[in-house]
Amino acid sequence: MTAVSRRARMRFRRRSVAVLSAAVCLIGGSSVARAQDPAPSRVPAPAETLTIEQAVQEALDHNLDLAAKRRDVAVASTQMVTARLRPNPVLSLDADHLDWLGTGFSEVNNGGPTELAVRVDVPIERGSKRDLRMDEAGSARSLAESQVDDAIRTLRLTVELACVDVIQATENLALTRDTLRTFQDLAALNDNRVRAGAAPPSEATRTRVAMLQFQANVSRAELSLRAASMQLRHLLGRPASSDPLAVIAPPVLPPAAPGLQIDMLQALATDHRPDLVAAKQTEAHSVADLRLQLAVGKVDFTYGAEYRRQQGPENFSNSVGLFFSAPIPIAGRNQGEIARAMAERDQHHLELSAVEEGIRSDVAGALDAYEATGALVASIERDLIAPAQAARDTAEYTYRAHATTLVELIDSQRAWNDAMQTYHDAQADYWRAVARLNAAVGAEVVR
Repeated sequence: MTAVSRRARMRFRRRSVAVLSAAVCLIGGSSVARAQDPAPSRVPAPAETLTIEQAVQEALDHNLDLAAKRRDVAVASTQMVTARLRPNPVLSLDADHLDWLGTGFSEVNNGGPTELAVRVDVPIERGSKRDLRMDEAGSARSLAESQVDDAIRTLRLTVELACVDVIQATENLALTRDTLRTFQDLAALNDNRVRAGAAPPSEATRTRVAMLQFQANVSRAELSLRAASMQLRHLLGRPASSDPLAVIAPPVLPPAAPGLQIDMLQALATDHRPDLVAAKQTEAHSVADLRLQLAVGKVDFTYGAEYRRQQGPENFSNSVGLFFSAPIPIAGRNQGEIARAMAERDQHHLELSAVEEGIRSDVAGALDAYEATGALVASIERDLIAPAQAARDTAEYTYRAHATTLVELIDSQRAWNDAMQTYHDAQADYWRAVARLNAAVGAEVVR
């Protein structure tokens, strides 16, 4: 046997051992990979679908905080009952010189005679106190109604923002699930390549690691969706549940709808914002309270009439008495309450000015956010989505054709995910800006 043939036989043995070792590694690696495959997830229950308008209406009908706020109107209405009441007359019964000790009435002791009297005193309020009480109670009821309207405005905004959170979480979950399915297919493809000897085992391992990373993203997205759904259920007045909720996404309108001028929107807000109406009602209530406290400082008169009967041993008599009384306002003239009412009137006047200025700032900021987010959505749709999708599709196609590396594919997939995440966030910010603009104006200027 020549030396050349001997060396050839030794190379063949080494190759056989290497192939056998690789086959053992492949079998073990594929077994471990199959053992590490994620268990099939539970099929989710079909989600209940709502529009934003339906969610808002359900919240207005069943939200517990709003229901409690509405009771303030009923409480304020009871003050009208008290304000209408007039002072009650006072009945006095009098029995004097009663011979209960048995002394007796005679000319010697000159006692008696027994006197029986019935007296009625009627307070007379001065300063139109009753009318002023009714005015003050009426302003309190109007204030409560305005506060309920503002609570409705705030609840509507909160529900719309919660719906946007659900929409955003749903779209992010769909994106992560789509990416996970892509890498599950690639993991299966690389497993087949490894079995066929067309790719090293490390390629399948890297693919599976990337797949597990995206599976963790799916878990986080599912958790975010459950949290958003729980918050929306609370606002709708529903019991806590893990059942999914789906909200239909509103259309994305072109930015800066025609006719949205800052001066016009601020004028609309001045006419429609219920918190501004509530601030005006608060100031009116403080003025009514001041007038009432000034009237309370005026003294009231009391008129009385009495019937008296004297019953002696041998005769009796009947008589009538008239009475008038009034307090002497030397020290107390309701100075403290008058000073308090004046201070509250000045305070509420300043608060009204602050609310007016805050409304103007809210409208300006909401309009800026609406225009900026609308322009951002349009820019992403025009300049980012199509190139990112083309890059991802090209990278996936070339990877399947053995013309690129797994690292390049993962980078393109992550770039696509970042682009879609940015797009979803921009859409959500736009819908939030629309909701905040309508709430800032107090009317639906963008539908």
